[in-house]
Amino acid sequence: MIKAARAEQSDIPVIPDILLSTINASYIHASVGLRYLYANLDELQSRSAIMEFTSHLRPAEIVEKILQKKPQIIGFGIYIWNVEHTTKVISLLKIIAPDIIIIIGGPEVSYEYEEQSVFHLCDYLITGAADTAFAALCHDVLNNRTNDKVYCCKEPPLDELQLPYRYYTDEDIKNRVLYVEASRGCPFKCEFCLSALDKTSLPFEIDVFLTEMDLLYQRGARNFKFVDRTFNLKMETSLKILEFFLVRVDESLFLHFEIIPDRLPDNLKETIMKFPSGSLQFEIGVQTFNPQVQELISRKQDNKKTIENMHWLRKYSKAHIHADLIFALPGEDFDSFARGFNQLYQLKPHDIQLGILKRLRGTPVIRHTERFQLKFEALSPYSILATDCIDFLLVQRITRFARYWELIANSDNFTQSLKLLLADQAFERFLIFSDWLYEYSGKTHQISLRKLYDYLYYGLQKCFAMPITKISSVLLDDYKRAGLKGKPEFFKSRAKSFRIEQG
Repeated sequence: MIKAARAEQSDIPVIPDILLSTINASYIHASVGLRYLYANLDELQSRSAIMEFTSHLRPAEIVEKILQKKPQIIGFGIYIWNVEHTTKVISLLKIIAPDIIIIIGGPEVSYEYEEQSVFHLCDYLITGAADTAFAALCHDVLNNRTNDKVYCCKEPPLDELQLPYRYYTDEDIKNRVLYVEASRGCPFKCEFCLSALDKTSLPFEIDVFLTEMDLLYQRGARNFKFVDRTFNLKMETSLKILEFFLVRVDESLFLHFEIIPDRLPDNLKETIMKFPSGSLQFEIGVQTFNPQVQELISRKQDNKKTIENMHWLRKYSKAHIHADLIFALPGEDFDSFARGFNQLYQLKPHDIQLGILKRLRGTPVIRHTERFQLKFEALSPYSILATDCIDFLLVQRITRFARYWELIANSDNFTQSLKLLLADQAFERFLIFSDWLYEYSGKTHQISLRKLYDYLYYGLQKCFAMPITKISSVLLDDYKRAGLKGKPEFFKSRAKSFRIEQG
């Protein structure tokens, strides 16, 4: 078994001519993209190694670790979350070791790359699917054959690709999320998404794919995250995958799928119902319930069917439901978004992820810029700053709302307290609390769980004039359920003059 090297490891068995590298948001994420490149290197595999980093490392530290391996070629995977960090790394490499050939690729540099600093720093750029093109370019570089700087690649036939899953190490399997895909692409054209540029969804040969999944499972893999954009597009394939895992269910198995919310036929429902609690998570991209906005951004979604299916999932399945909404889509004003949020909350997903619209490079959403006065950040992550009906100050408020919602509502630590806080006006009341919390604390990050209980205790009094005895009782129940030890600060002082120490 060939092992992929972690950045922290110094025992790469050979001095590699080729390093495959990327900067992940955190260690738990294992790059399937690098492993695809490695799997398709053919005879160059013996001269290559994978080296992943995390964003907590300073660029100089990353460069030091890379240069210890003395590579001739480095391939960097570049994404929206690591482009700034990677640009600094490549800049340092070009100053310290200019003879190393730098090849970049990934979604962040596949479109509108001419204006990017990282493009001007690198030697070569591969746009599109680089699975086999990277190996071809490495052959040319190692044999001193000159090439154009930019390689534009089409999706290779999927049945010709070597699959990457055997290159997940035992350590990956034990400690990390394993990313897998049964298909590539998406037939839908939602304009905020890079998948809008795909022509269709292409499946891998299902029996070959499941053989690879079985090998992973036999090695102890239990945490599978499917990156398919439309898992439940083709029912025969969806059922085959679910049935494959259903006979292998144990207390450790966890499967994550992104599903189309308006497409759940009865045979799929019957299979979903058989999975025990804790084994399935469905990510459901609702994004907006506004039909006019859906039409504007080329999103096809049957809202009635979506609502019916989400009701069904919560009532009859044990799947964990993670639902997404996007704020500041073209044509959607504050009131429309608030209605959509409340409508989604009433469907009782376990989590609501509130995203702020981003202008991903190459996506068609940019065509609405003039009509709706869209203003985006110039640097990654290219978040919306304002629209014709959403000003910058409101974007800031909702950004904080999203952060606090993640800390409180999505955390499962405030089950009963949340009912007090939201009552029958989830969006409106949480926005009031969010505004107060930021004004009072001045923080959106580095807030401890204990401190959140204190803030809720005081905020429920201040924002909604609730009786102290009622607040204390409910918060204390949640506090104990969260497993926190000792008496909370809010319990030590029930006086209305209670003040929370900052920090």
